[in-house]
Amino acid sequence: MNTRTRVLTGTALAVALGAGTFGAVSASATPAAEAAPAAVSAKKDGPGDKNFTATTHLTIDAATRAAQAALQAAQSENQKVTVAVVDRNGNTIVTLRGDGAGPQSYESAQRKAFTAVSWNAPTSVLVGRLAQAPNLKDIPGTLFLGGGTPVQADGAPVAGIGVAGAPSGELDEKFAKAGVDALAK
Repeated sequence: MNTRTRVLTGTALAVALGAGTFGAVSASATPAAEAAPAAVSAKKDGPGDKNFTATTHLTIDAATRAAQAALQAAQSENQKVTVAVVDRNGNTIVTLRGDGAGPQSYESAQRKAFTAVSWNAPTSVLVGRLAQAPNLKDIPGTLFLGGGTPVQADGAPVAGIGVAGAPSGELDEKFAKAGVDALAK
């Protein structure tokens, strides 16, 4: 191949590549009016709309108030505990670890709160269910020991309060109930 042929071939390739690049850039630069919408917004039409559901959540202020009330109830009886408040999905809203509470009490309080809200029952009641269904204890994140109480709105669970660290589940649950009672005030 001679020099002239090489130059013409190289030029033709450069023009073809340039045209292809220009076409690709032009094709992606469509006006906003022609572009497809990125997302379709869903509109709730009213109470009869079956695509949506409304839920009730405990506010951070309410969760903190409940946790503080539970911790104060324990401290008034000279108990060193941790208090956890979780939402309906088991996500921790607030955890307060009292002075001197044992290291195991942090996770135990969270798991008791999760268990209480999951079954909408105090964990002391749920302990009795283990006799009929011992595999319940194998469900991840749960702890079937006294000390967890659900927080309800219109009978439905919206949160759970768990207390751990007192010498008995009965005491832990008493303090958790003090947290629930503080929400009624």
